[in-house]
Amino acid sequence: MAATTAPSQMVTGRVTDSQGEPLEGAVVRWIDGSQAVATGPEGDFSIEATRFPARLVTSYTGAMADTLSVDAFPSAPLDITLLDYTLDEVTVTARRRGLTNLAGAVNGFNINQAELFRAACCNLGESFVTNPSVDVSYNDAATGAKQIKLLGLSGAYVQMLTENLPNYRGPAAPYALGYVPGTWMKSIQVSKGSASVKNGYESLTGQINIEFLKPQDEEQLNVNLYGDTQAKFEANLDGNIHINDRLSTGLLLHYQDAYKNHDMNDDGFIDSPDVRQFHAMNRWAYFSPRYIFQGGFSILDEKRSSGEVGHSHSGHVAESSHPLYTIGIDTRRYQLFAKNAVVVDQATNSNVALMATGSIHDQDSRYGLRVYDVMQHNLYASLMYEGEFGQHHSLSAGLSLNADRLRQRLRMTHDAAAATLPFTDSETTPGAYAQYTYNLNDKLIVMGGLRWDHSSIYGSFLTPRAHVKWMPVEGLSLRASAGKGSRTVYPYAEFSYLLAGGRKLVVDADLDREEAVNYGLSASYVFPLFNRNFSVNAEYFYTRFPHQVIADRDSDPSTVHITSLNGKSYSHTLQVEATYEVISGLTATAAYRYNDVRATYGGKLMTVPLTNRYKALLTASYKTPLELWQFDATVQLNGPGRMPTPATGADGAPLWEGRFKAFAQLSAQVTRWFRHWSVYIGGENLTGFRQKRTIIGADDPWGTTFDPTMVWGPVHGPMVYVGFRFNLTKY
Repeated sequence: MAATTAPSQMVTGRVTDSQGEPLEGAVVRWIDGSQAVATGPEGDFSIEATRFPARLVTSYTGAMADTLSVDAFPSAPLDITLLDYTLDEVTVTARRRGLTNLAGAVNGFNINQAELFRAACCNLGESFVTNPSVDVSYNDAATGAKQIKLLGLSGAYVQMLTENLPNYRGPAAPYALGYVPGTWMKSIQVSKGSASVKNGYESLTGQINIEFLKPQDEEQLNVNLYGDTQAKFEANLDGNIHINDRLSTGLLLHYQDAYKNHDMNDDGFIDSPDVRQFHAMNRWAYFSPRYIFQGGFSILDEKRSSGEVGHSHSGHVAESSHPLYTIGIDTRRYQLFAKNAVVVDQATNSNVALMATGSIHDQDSRYGLRVYDVMQHNLYASLMYEGEFGQHHSLSAGLSLNADRLRQRLRMTHDAAAATLPFTDSETTPGAYAQYTYNLNDKLIVMGGLRWDHSSIYGSFLTPRAHVKWMPVEGLSLRASAGKGSRTVYPYAEFSYLLAGGRKLVVDADLDREEAVNYGLSASYVFPLFNRNFSVNAEYFYTRFPHQVIADRDSDPSTVHITSLNGKSYSHTLQVEATYEVISGLTATAAYRYNDVRATYGGKLMTVPLTNRYKALLTASYKTPLELWQFDATVQLNGPGRMPTPATGADGAPLWEGRFKAFAQLSAQVTRWFRHWSVYIGGENLTGFRQKRTIIGADDPWGTTFDPTMVWGPVHGPMVYVGFRFNLTKY
């Protein structure tokens, strides 16, 4: 929201302690110093508003200070609760947690910049290092394509959103985790299980929504420089300007490059691809009492290169038999977005919003002599109404339209004389939804939604979803959810990285539309332990696929078969985690997750390959009392799993083992904070564990046994990085 002047408006509220008792004499002030007042005998206050958005700071002797972001004139008095802290009658400063649970009925969590700064976080894919719920792994060791896993299932079933607009679909999906610079992100919201129907039907196991830095935020300039021992360099710059009280703009820039290739396992292939990327975004915001606008555009240019750095001397193929096997993926992406909202009635928080985004994703890919070129045009628009009626009831309803058109060219062989075959995929899906929420003073929240959509390929379908949150006693939250999700698969776009291998790729015609039903239960409890809060959370999710598209690598080890499911497919995930402030400034989280993920391959129900049976995590963060130093460390234990059925070599011996073992990883970072800048140094995979052979048949990449997709562990050894952050604010 952009800044607005409101000289005659008074923001009112009440300040209480953790027991609900009013605090007299608490100081309430705007962070820019324009106004400051003290609370009365009942903890009440009234402070003149100078501009929006703004930050309201509340402090009281013997309590933690609180800073509240006020984006617009509040329609009701503010309720501010200050938590007590007393330690031998010495006042200490507390800081907000970087990871917090979502407040509503949907099960999930919010990651803010405090959590993101605990690691290098160069991009979205590196933002979950300290998180027990989300896994990030390589799809293959040649292209560098990565995927996240949520609830033990592929990231294809997680709907990616940027500021609540669907994004990075189809051909963008395999490399999307590298398209979002870490310094651009203000926060990340992760919803588990069936999410809200407002943002579409594609969420099968959850949603990840990215909030970027906003033009209407406090005026500032940020610079981030990064380099590591893998010869990767990054430079980031962002800044914003308030042109006047209503209009503001921001610019975000990102550049990355690798200036040296590494082959630490001496297989003749680059361990990690050279990615040269330039990404720029310009944003605008306009804010008036009745109309709000957010919009902008972004441009991305990325060149991704990988392959052989030299012929392997361990195989039977002579160096002169073939040229070096190289991979090149050139991507250009252009995107526009606009969000308009008209405030209908401030008293009922009712508004009408029109949101739209359009993108062009142009990608040219070469895998040896195989070719896959794709240009995707996507348009998404949503018209919605939101409002409250009565004290406890709210409604959201709207219309949406999603349109995809993919123009593609494909050559499946290494025959340079073979023609590239053109073909087109397209789908248009209009839809409508309604979602009702009942909120009884945040003690009981019931939310139910229903979508109707009509696909130009598959016809009409319904998407029901429901969520319940109940707080029977203080500190205890119980949640339950159930819902359905579906998505259309563009097989060559989403599985394009499989072209890097030598296996035959077979894609069935008339693939099913994927469909899943998800159920979830969770309980979280926060209680005092030795005068500090101890929080524990337990959750269980079950996902069942009536229809699914699978990559079958088991029925025929010489073939990858993209086909519709013929049998059962499901996942069970159980996770328990606990967080405690061990001593002042030191917070630790321990978590354990068990996965049981199975699907039918060739008529047999089997564990999904390359999926860890379990994951254990211990992460700790310590910040010194004056907040000058910060120390972070995370240990992960990744469980064993099944490999795809091994292919056999010329001698009849299997080319890889049928299972992989558990392995541990350690990451750590030290940060020194100054007034306007900070320096940090850290390391990843400090245990030094590395998968010995990430590429099968590396000595003959032009052969049929060449396979870079058998990746289950780290592809590189220990990596050390160093970075510099600079921040300059107006006030």
